[in-house]
Amino acid sequence: MTTRPYVILSAAMSVDGYLDDTTPDRLRLSNAADFDRVDQVRAESDAILIGANTMRRDNPRLLVNSDERRSKRIADGKPEFPLKVTITASGDLSADLKFWHFGGQKLVITVDGAEEKVRATLGDLADVVSVGPELDWGLVLDELGRRGVERLMVEGGGTIHTQLMAQNLADEVHLAIAPLLVGQPEAARFLGDADYPGGSTARMKVLEIRAIDDVVLVRYAPKERA
Repeated sequence: MTTRPYVILSAAMSVDGYLDDTTPDRLRLSNAADFDRVDQVRAESDAILIGANTMRRDNPRLLVNSDERRSKRIADGKPEFPLKVTITASGDLSADLKFWHFGGQKLVITVDGAEEKVRATLGDLADVVSVGPELDWGLVLDELGRRGVERLMVEGGGTIHTQLMAQNLADEVHLAIAPLLVGQPEAARFLGDADYPGGSTARMKVLEIRAIDDVVLVRYAPKERA
């Protein structure tokens, strides 16, 4: 039986729960020290996953930036960079995005109806696999487990975080809370409406609370609800 990865949801958000504002420029929520913490979590992961919407909006490279951390990965017998993974049901991807042109191996997980479209768009820029007629997160995690991914870092966006939390598939949540207020209902939020396990009274276990300069990191174990 395939062992699914240990899933970590990682996000920086404002005090009122937003991942960004509605301006064209990306809202900087983390500080330098917290970006370095995120770099460490990436270096400890076997794969990093983002959704196609996040890729299109933010155009990230999604790398381990520290030379020392990359060297340690190599010394430990791992690839220099974690596997980079994206999820798309529509297949609407661009080969020009930075995601494809930096780092190591890339994987696109999609559905049957979009598989050929993605292959035609990306060519040899990424491996492409379908999990069936519909996106099934259990099958996504099974596929990553078959590929040797033991530790998966999920960096958004909010729709993916919501789906994984609602299906009780997240093992940890890392929230960096910035001392900002966005207050724009149309802006992206960390989590959306969903039928979450245990309902509104189920309390998650707190693993850590730590100040990182002006950001507060809170780590939760969402499966350990009481």
